[in-house]
Amino acid sequence: MSVCQSHQCAQGGAKHQHQAGEDESRLEDQLRHIQHKLLVMSGKGGVGKTSVAVYLALGLAKRGYQVGLLDVDLHGPDVPHMLGISGKFGMDLEGHLIPHRYNDHLQVVSIECLLHDRDEAVIWRGPLKHNYIRQSMSQVDWGELDFLVVDAPPGTGDEPLSVAQTITGIQAVVVTTPQEISLADVRKAINFCRKVGMPILGLVENMSGLICPHCGGEIRLFSQGGGQKTAALTKVPLLASLPFDLRVVAGGDAGKPLLEAPDSSPFIQAVMGLVDEVEQRLSRV
Repeated sequence: MSVCQSHQCAQGGAKHQHQAGEDESRLEDQLRHIQHKLLVMSGKGGVGKTSVAVYLALGLAKRGYQVGLLDVDLHGPDVPHMLGISGKFGMDLEGHLIPHRYNDHLQVVSIECLLHDRDEAVIWRGPLKHNYIRQSMSQVDWGELDFLVVDAPPGTGDEPLSVAQTITGIQAVVVTTPQEISLADVRKAINFCRKVGMPILGLVENMSGLICPHCGGEIRLFSQGGGQKTAALTKVPLLASLPFDLRVVAGGDAGKPLLEAPDSSPFIQAVMGLVDEVEQRLSRV
């Protein structure tokens, strides 16, 4: 290698170190401006984790909090579709991404809004996922937030691990259903949190029963009391049991969440009960 090439390498290395230092500084600054951080995760797929994350964020925003919703489910980013959000992000004068505004109290960031085609597959290994999650904090202008809600993919892989390592002070909200197979997997998620030193705010039992679209009564789809038993066994508080409402599915498909509906269904009441529990538990910290 020539002297000139060596000099160029040294300059490139110094530039990279300077950029890394700036990113780290901005990351720390962003985190200082976010009061509470919540990671919504699950031990397996199909438990309605993204729905819980979206409705938790909506419920907090409805209470008047400034809320950010970060979608790090890189292979299945469904948050924008559920909220009816589309299009690319804007940029501020410093070149940082500006989140999409759902309303005056809720802003959203998802990788889907960076893709040319929403059907494009994201084929990334762990290091790229880790870098994306860091940049979702350091390169995004979140501003002042009362809550940041992070929607992770199911399981205990790269994304929740990177969130735990990157977003200091984050607490887990673990989602399950009353099925025994789901409860077995959620125990693994709880053990994951404990191994990486991430506090667990509580457990949410989703799909606790089906709200009949005709009479409004609740039909038990699975065994009863599974969430309570798991909470007691693992010594994790049960934050809420959310019933399954067919209108939640229809609202998600249409990009019009049920929480915007004027009526007060059992599902909406349960979601706001979840928000009550989150508020009360965080107020003790």
